[in-house]
Amino acid sequence: MLLSFLFIVGSSNAVNLPHGLDGLAIMPTFMVFFAFGIGSYLTGNSNFSEYLGIPYIEGVGEVIVICAAIVGAGLGFLWFNTYPAQVFMGDVGALALGASLGIIAVVVRQEIVLFIMGGVFVMETISVILQVISYKLTGRRIFRMAPVHHHFELKGWPEPRVIVRFWIITVILVLIGLASLKIR
Repeated sequence: MLLSFLFIVGSSNAVNLPHGLDGLAIMPTFMVFFAFGIGSYLTGNSNFSEYLGIPYIEGVGEVIVICAAIVGAGLGFLWFNTYPAQVFMGDVGALALGASLGIIAVVVRQEIVLFIMGGVFVMETISVILQVISYKLTGRRIFRMAPVHHHFELKGWPEPRVIVRFWIITVILVLIGLASLKIR
């Protein structure tokens, strides 16, 4: 119970970190929810789970409804949140989406897969943790600015380049996460 609580809170805060750039939080979140929708349907369907050799969890296939709703809302939001953004997510949206991701990962019993597919969120979180620890212990910074997406901006990358490259990383990580469904 405690581990699930910590996982959900951590997931919530991890999604909150990259929402400072236009479209950087919603697109990876959208892709991970899409993948979790597929995974929850396969896990909740006895025929598919038996065929794929994955554990069957009764009733978890219904999670696809939540995932599909968030994917649809995310696409609508992304239309207005891409660079230059007209609408902003804010902490309330980012924290809620992150908590939802954490809850769905716990329900579907795919917490480790969320670490894989949500690698951008993990990378952003680790960059902040390392920056704080380094500054507290040595007085020096590892990155020019944390989270790491700001580091790349300060190195001269334009905002759209940072965003699209993080999207590409997310696509690769989501495909790895979906492929790992059969491995487990």
